[in-house]
Amino acid sequence: MNTDLRERVALVAGGTRGASRAIAVELARAGAYVYVTGRSSGSRRSEVNRPETIEGTAAAIEAAGGRGTAIRVDHLEPQQVHDLAKRIDAEHGKLDILVNGLWGGDGHLSWDTPVWKHPLETSLRMIRLGVDAHLITAHHLLPLMIRKPGGLVVELTDGTEEYNTTYRSGTTMAFYVAKSAIHPLARAEAAETSTHGCTAVGLTPGWLRSEAMLDEFGVGEENWRDAIAQQPHFAISESPAYVGRTVAALAADPERGRFSGQTLNSGQLAQRYGITDVDGSQPDGWRYITEIADAGHPADTMGYR
Repeated sequence: MNTDLRERVALVAGGTRGASRAIAVELARAGAYVYVTGRSSGSRRSEVNRPETIEGTAAAIEAAGGRGTAIRVDHLEPQQVHDLAKRIDAEHGKLDILVNGLWGGDGHLSWDTPVWKHPLETSLRMIRLGVDAHLITAHHLLPLMIRKPGGLVVELTDGTEEYNTTYRSGTTMAFYVAKSAIHPLARAEAAETSTHGCTAVGLTPGWLRSEAMLDEFGVGEENWRDAIAQQPHFAISESPAYVGRTVAALAADPERGRFSGQTLNSGQLAQRYGITDVDGSQPDGWRYITEIADAGHPADTMGYR
């Protein structure tokens, strides 16, 4: 599929690492000018406390032959987001693609802990990161999106809408609420921007081989399959580039409006657009998780990648 995004201006909010970084790179590779924001910049780390920075994303964009700008923004600070919108307006006069990958709350999650035992401060922090930051960003950036028809808003989450209709056992209430909130948020954005010709969707990758996930298993992208010995179902995992490629294809699709208000997943879009992961496979992560992993079957990716 043609993924020519020249003349498009994109913002990847929370584009420091993982899926968001890969999406920024792939949008730039396809020709879009990409602004990347986040809290980890230079020697200043966010509460995630990992080494990745927005400058690292900008360097990856440049290495891919793309163009972009890294700007340190805390999207929980309305004035900073307001100033970001003013800068994009002054420099480009529009915004065509908004990818909202804001999160950074995994470190606040005490796994399998009911709300009355989970520290209230960290529960509320997850809600702030996963809900408030998205609303603040929408408030300030959507006015740029609706100036002309054709805009695309992508709200990143974890889990399909179908999967998140029931409680995510093993997590905790605030995490579940923060991730599930993206589904109605995308529907609301789709409804409120529909008369302006804008498309808004939720999007989830499958089992993502993020930097943190690879570190957890003690492997790198080049030898990730070594982790299958520890966790056989990791065989269905996908690189961040996979979801990045699907977003670039979605942005280039002139008929993307048919998806507006839905929550999509990387495997679903890859099949529709004929996209493969870096190893040439086409993992269908959420179908595998539902039909194989959660069903208690032995790991077997046959028919799922």
